[in-house]
Amino acid sequence: MEPLTDRQIRSSFVNCTKGEASRLRLPLDFAELPWEDLDFLGWVDPGAPLRAHLVVPREDGPLGVSLRVPATNRTSAVKSSLCQICLTGHASSGVTLLAAPLAGSRGREGNTVGTYVCADLACPLYVRGKRQPKLRGGRQEESLMAEERIDRMMTNLNAFLAKVTAG
Repeated sequence: MEPLTDRQIRSSFVNCTKGEASRLRLPLDFAELPWEDLDFLGWVDPGAPLRAHLVVPREDGPLGVSLRVPATNRTSAVKSSLCQICLTGHASSGVTLLAAPLAGSRGREGNTVGTYVCADLACPLYVRGKRQPKLRGGRQEESLMAEERIDRMMTNLNAFLAKVTAG
């Protein structure tokens, strides 16, 4: 992913107001992000921990989506969960349900779509093996090559984004 500027990120959001986009806080480590290892940028807002954001590069410019994080997250040390974007298994606290208001008038009416995602939104780092999930027994081995896992992750993410942006 090519590095993005603050302005590019804020102007990319399709499911929140310009005012909300101007008030969101960028990741605390924004200046040190490993852009070469990212296929999309995802973070929990450091100023509003019940808000998260995704910015995905597209040919016509980045696409940003604002998400809601549940206020309470019941966790279990025994159970595990699977991210629906990158298919990384985590201890149940490592995956959370994120809800995105739909773009346009349907979102203003309160309609949302949700998906279970890595709680830290670091899917690109998990599929590349740059970050390891906290899971008993470690990460499951896959027969897919890294590029195939990345393609699968982006297909899953684009399917979710299509639901958010559907008119």
